[in-house]
Amino acid sequence: MSSVSIVGLSWHTPDAHPLFNDLNLSFGAGRTGLVGRNGAGKSTLLRLIAGELAPTSGTVTTPPSVGYLRQGAEDLSGTTLAELFGVSVQLAILRRAERGEATADDLAIADWTLEARLDAALTSLGLTVSPDTSLNALSGGQRTRAALAALLFAKPDVLLLDEPTNHLDRAGRAYVLDVLRAWQGCVIVASHDRILLEEMEAIVELTSLGAKTYGGPYSAYRAAKQAELESAHDALARAERGKSAVEARAQLAAERKARTDRQGKQLRVSGSQSKLILDAAKERSEGSGGAAARLRDRQARQAEDALSAARAAVEVLEPLAIDIPPSGLARTRQVLRVDGITFAYDPASPLLSDVSLTIQGPERVAIEGANGAGKSTLLACIDGTLQPQAGTVAVHVPFTLIDQHVSFFDPEETVRAAFARLDPQASENDRRATLARFLFRGDDADQKVGALSGGQRMRAGLACTLGHSAPRQLLLLDEPSNHLDLEAVETLEGALRAYDGAVIVVSHDRAFLARIGVNRRMMVDGG
Repeated sequence: MSSVSIVGLSWHTPDAHPLFNDLNLSFGAGRTGLVGRNGAGKSTLLRLIAGELAPTSGTVTTPPSVGYLRQGAEDLSGTTLAELFGVSVQLAILRRAERGEATADDLAIADWTLEARLDAALTSLGLTVSPDTSLNALSGGQRTRAALAALLFAKPDVLLLDEPTNHLDRAGRAYVLDVLRAWQGCVIVASHDRILLEEMEAIVELTSLGAKTYGGPYSAYRAAKQAELESAHDALARAERGKSAVEARAQLAAERKARTDRQGKQLRVSGSQSKLILDAAKERSEGSGGAAARLRDRQARQAEDALSAARAAVEVLEPLAIDIPPSGLARTRQVLRVDGITFAYDPASPLLSDVSLTIQGPERVAIEGANGAGKSTLLACIDGTLQPQAGTVAVHVPFTLIDQHVSFFDPEETVRAAFARLDPQASENDRRATLARFLFRGDDADQKVGALSGGQRMRAGLACTLGHSAPRQLLLLDEPSNHLDLEAVETLEGALRAYDGAVIVVSHDRAFLARIGVNRRMMVDGG
């Protein structure tokens, strides 16, 4: 059996907050992507399937063998590859056999194909290292690939991957794509990597309302979501027309009643009809009028409820849109000149050597290279955080460096206080208006930075830089989409497309680079 069945699953956080309620899902053989906002429960669902968490109620049925790659695999340390793969004892037997020191018991249990299978698993993920290699000697991306190779080596019935490409360079991501294409069993991948999600055969979206399964790769999921949004807009238009029609009928009824009341008064004044007849007519009119008024009130409430529901449906599906103020950067303005810089943490091994870069006007440059090649170091030299040992850096416009953690924030300060600290020249009204443009309205601006999601934190960072009273005309972005959910990534992309300044970005996300309009690429190769 290579499938997962979830029936009536409920799970509460330790503080009794319900994350899942009566969730029903099934995953069969093939590749399924798991998407949803940060906090929707993607990692928690994988842990429930892996058996690391127990449901509050309901059942999770899996095959006997489940392999689980957690987020943070790049932080593995303190062991060797052989220990990670669980083959240290078997490798020791083979070493003794090579030296002619194996016992009869050793030879009886020796796995003569082990080394070939181990080498194949490592090679499939681009690792050409000895099983005796310490994980401490590997880069973070190599550790992630080693952890995935160890899972594949064990041949589980079900494979669970939590953000497997998050810290991988382009080559590492390509290896992960290759092994997933070749995987024959059930694999569930929680990811915001759209290139990876495009390889999925189904997409499951987690929301506060539960889970919904969509067929096809990510592009089919996006098309279905767009169709849902268009349908929601149609429903909103119908609800608005319905409310207008109810209001128009109510206005006509009010006008008719006013005319009837005037006619009744005129008849009483003229004395042409008896008071008894007029009183009876008035009583009938008030009775029927009251019933009609109650009906109109009920129809008005129903129309308002339908309109509110339609608006809510659109708000759930509509991407956030940020109003980006102009930076004022002219196309002829010299933005940056990096001239022949060299930087080394170890003087014997320069990380950057004779690197030059010139930017004029609103260019968009992607800095590319393998993990450890010096991309972030180059941004730090431009930012002034690091001083090159040779060469010069001249930035001619206001600029800001935004990394994936938006590190210029203090987690304990509020968004409003952070803006005031970073832009003390702006008036309180200007700051309030700017935060509102970046969708921090009212009490939202009083949230502590440390309590924000990754997407909210990035949005706050953009507010404090792009909304600065001295607009930033150059953005230095270091893996800005790394910890964002898909919705937040798309919001960031929309903001950067609307930004008219220059951008230098480090990112392994090809879809992100394409969507923000990168028009030049620069390769760094670690010296």
